[in-house]
Amino acid sequence: MRVAARDGLHAVTMRAVAAEAGMSLNLVQYYFDTKAQLVHSALLHLEHQSHERWAARLESLNDPETARACLEAFVAEAVPTDEASRAFRLVWTSYAVLAMTDPELAEQPFIEGPNRLERQLTEVLARAQKAGRIAAHLDVSIEATRLLSLSHGVGTSVLVGQRSATQALEVMHYHLARLFSDPTPLEAP
Repeated sequence: MRVAARDGLHAVTMRAVAAEAGMSLNLVQYYFDTKAQLVHSALLHLEHQSHERWAARLESLNDPETARACLEAFVAEAVPTDEASRAFRLVWTSYAVLAMTDPELAEQPFIEGPNRLERQLTEVLARAQKAGRIAAHLDVSIEATRLLSLSHGVGTSVLVGQRSATQALEVMHYHLARLFSDPTPLEAP
């Protein structure tokens, strides 16, 4: 993960990872047959860490059970505002781009991660809709897709320097305010 975050996913090799970890190449090859398996494993690890940070953000809230609080915590984690979230976004985005042209990476079950997250967001939005917090006519599945897509887009825009993390958070908070029909924009955390 350090090699990918520092040098880019294209620089990840079994040898580079072994050197970074201070272990033998044979040991890395014992656990991973291919670079694609190695990178996919790192991506799953980053995803797990991201979900743990999201859960920790929820635990620190006054009312972590509300859908709005859950989505606010998601936004805080989804936008690359610190080293951990930046590393996740960088590796994930790099993997997505490379998987489009690298058959070996494309064979890995990469899409399952975003699918899991979309299902989680759909459940959160369904609870909000059931509680009357968002409009009944909205398709919560489409709204979850939209929220995830927006987070990917603004996250990438931060990585490439198009906007700051603060500006990206403003975009996400604006979207949530509209989704929850809140006439007053939220302040970025």
